[in-house]
Amino acid sequence: MFRHFTMRQALAACLCLLSLAAPAADLPPAAAGTPHVRARLVAAVDAVVPGGEILLGVEQRIIPHWHTYWRNPGDSGVPTRIDWQLPAGAEAGDIRWPTPQRFVLGPVTNYGYADEVTLLAPVRVPEGLAAGSRFEVRASVSWLVCREECIPEEVELGLALPVVAGGAGRGDPAVDRALARLPAAAPWQAGFVQAADGSLRLRIEDGAFRPGRPASAWFYPETWGRIAQSAAQPLSVSEGALELQLAPGSAPPPPGEALRGVLVLGEATADGERLSGFELAAAPAAGAAGEGEVGLLAALGLALFGGLVLNLMPCVFPVLSIKALSLLRHAELSPWQKRLQGLAYTAGVLVSFALLGGLLILLRAGGQAIGWGFQYQSPVFVIAVAYLMFGVGLNLSGLFTVGASAAGIGSSLAARGGYAGSFFTGVLATVVATPCTAPFMGAAIGYALGQPGPALLAIFLSLGLGLALPYLALAAWPPLQRLLPRPGAWMERLKEGLAFPMYGAAAWLVWVLARQGGANAVLVALGGMVLIAFAGWLYAATRGGSLWTRHGGAGFAAAALALALIGGGAGVDAVAVDAAPRAESAAGDQPWQPYSAARLDELRRAGKPVFVNLTAAWCISCLVNERVALSDNGVLEHFRERGIAYLKGDWTNRDEAISRYLAEFGRSGVPLYVYYPPGAASRPVVLPQLLTPDIVRQAVGNENPVSTSTNLKES
Repeated sequence: MFRHFTMRQALAACLCLLSLAAPAADLPPAAAGTPHVRARLVAAVDAVVPGGEILLGVEQRIIPHWHTYWRNPGDSGVPTRIDWQLPAGAEAGDIRWPTPQRFVLGPVTNYGYADEVTLLAPVRVPEGLAAGSRFEVRASVSWLVCREECIPEEVELGLALPVVAGGAGRGDPAVDRALARLPAAAPWQAGFVQAADGSLRLRIEDGAFRPGRPASAWFYPETWGRIAQSAAQPLSVSEGALELQLAPGSAPPPPGEALRGVLVLGEATADGERLSGFELAAAPAAGAAGEGEVGLLAALGLALFGGLVLNLMPCVFPVLSIKALSLLRHAELSPWQKRLQGLAYTAGVLVSFALLGGLLILLRAGGQAIGWGFQYQSPVFVIAVAYLMFGVGLNLSGLFTVGASAAGIGSSLAARGGYAGSFFTGVLATVVATPCTAPFMGAAIGYALGQPGPALLAIFLSLGLGLALPYLALAAWPPLQRLLPRPGAWMERLKEGLAFPMYGAAAWLVWVLARQGGANAVLVALGGMVLIAFAGWLYAATRGGSLWTRHGGAGFAAAALALALIGGGAGVDAVAVDAAPRAESAAGDQPWQPYSAARLDELRRAGKPVFVNLTAAWCISCLVNERVALSDNGVLEHFRERGIAYLKGDWTNRDEAISRYLAEFGRSGVPLYVYYPPGAASRPVVLPQLLTPDIVRQAVGNENPVSTSTNLKES
């Protein structure tokens, strides 16, 4: 049979055998090294079978004291990346990550691997490969390797496996070691509850748990931001259930989404502690509320009560008083016309809150960190509201009167009670209410900002209904109107007197501008107010003149008003400067230190008691609390006696670090007051949103006093 085997055929057969025996000229080596990591491409088998599936892996041997990263690297870092180049028809799956370990450097906590790790990935082998051919794999592998410094590195690896019809043998033992390090499927059902303060409680029911078993537990979230990596995770075991207290991160689990990750349990052994990892998908608890938990119905109720209390805030009460006076002034209106006044006012409030909620949804969808009162972080918005308050004050003082026609409403509507005026008064009430935070509001708004759009809008509308409810009840229920005093000349004096809270609000907003944009912004704002006053005077002075006088006066008044509005907005936007350096320099003579996450962590690791005050210049509730309680000499002496470090964070301008801290406590806006008792593992205490000196002293008064010579600046 060999008689017809020619020399040419023999040469071709030899070349084919050589091509099978030797690697392709352009195939990278199976192993390659960098200064810090030796990488090797390994396989679970020594050959592949067409249509089967194999495990490939990248083994990393890391020099001592350095580490690479897990799929969620933690506070910093980058996970290892493998880019596969496979034969046509082959497909690689996701990396199977071994159980990681923690690396803590100061305030930074990372998840990753030291010494040695093998990252596995399943690869599907295509049908139709010819037995005797080769299955060639290439992998571009990149990683970040860190000690105190971090260095990005990468290698190119290649591996050729023979194709066989069946009976592939075992491959590299590194794969078996990697399989042993993969987290096991959790044998229990797990759930979590998010409390009103934002904390997460991870709970596992299993009769085998008891005090001391497990000896330790730590949860590694699969997705960055679900928890605060550096926070302690207090463990408790009771009645066979294991519970971990987790601090929320900047991106806590969205509503209805499971909390996924790896739970590492430690068991005490004669040789130390044996660690076991378990893949966990903790479902959000359905209806089983823990202490302080807020659900949708509770949030709606809290928002309604919060809106009611907003009416008593100094920024809103004058507006409500103006509307109450309007009912007295129009005693000739029928009960139905008064009810329509109340409904128009309520519509103005609800429409404004709906627009505010819709804007929050859009900003959140764009990845913005936003919260209650966020619009006051814009100097342009602040100056616009300052001008509005000043203009309302001039109107109440009688400098000018804008008829219903000027608002685009016919005289017939004005004669029936001015429903458009009621609507826009509701809008005004909403605008002036947003820098205020009332009791009950914090938990409701914090919950709302973590919910889908419909739930967020429902909570905002409930808040608006609470704000509108007092006037709506007054307008709709005649017996309440009979409790009001009789009309008289006092009404005009009271109306003029109510102008001064409006002037005060405008002055306060100019002060906010000074914090945001410096002295030049104040000059722009005051110049605009002069133009607004001139426009009002000119409009009123020319109303009784000839046709040309009236039109000319109105035209010049409109031009002055436009110059104030457009020039003021553009002016403060142009001169706005970062106020943070001024805030920090101002802290030198104050009993507080500027808040920073690093400073808080430093004090906490030293076991110091810490009081954190998050405030803003545009937050009236914050300013009242600081004046009444936090500037009280007795409270400050209480802090000094107990060595309590007082940190103050200013959210007047946009500050992502403060936004993240607020999110950790489920809050969307200021004020927020948090007390950390002594001890690095102590749990924070959240104080109410309205403070008195006694409330503060009781919250921080459980520790023994220290020497009164303690210097808070050095603590």
